[in-house]
Amino acid sequence: MKISTKGRYGLRAMVDLALKSVSDHVPLKSIAESQDISEGYLEHVFSTLKKAGLVKSIKGPQGGYILADKPSNTTVGAILRVLEGTLTIVDDKSEADGNNALENCIKLNVWDKIDSSINSIVDDITLEDLVDEYKKIENAEVDM
Repeated sequence: MKISTKGRYGLRAMVDLALKSVSDHVPLKSIAESQDISEGYLEHVFSTLKKAGLVKSIKGPQGGYILADKPSNTTVGAILRVLEGTLTIVDDKSEADGNNALENCIKLNVWDKIDSSINSIVDDITLEDLVDEYKKIENAEVDM
């Protein structure tokens, strides 16, 4: 499994949004500038996130985006699944014969366990966790 640019940029943008949207909507341009990501590309990413119900938008001069739920209720896994699809390392369709005992043994004892571990990790990390960790790192760098 490899996380695409869409997933990586989308996660960065969502953390940035969680940092900035404490009291008001955040213009996409602000996120694009601070993360050095094309605004056009982010429009596509946020369209997907909005359809999935992870963000809300307001049009107009005071418009922008805001998280649809509290950062503590939004997991990295939810964001990545919206932008990437299922988080599996092996496509089930790539196995030619599902009745092969050796393939089934490897699937159950290797691929499924790796998938379970990946999903457990990304589902245990929330936007709030990432915001808190970012602030710690940022403060440590300022103190140096």
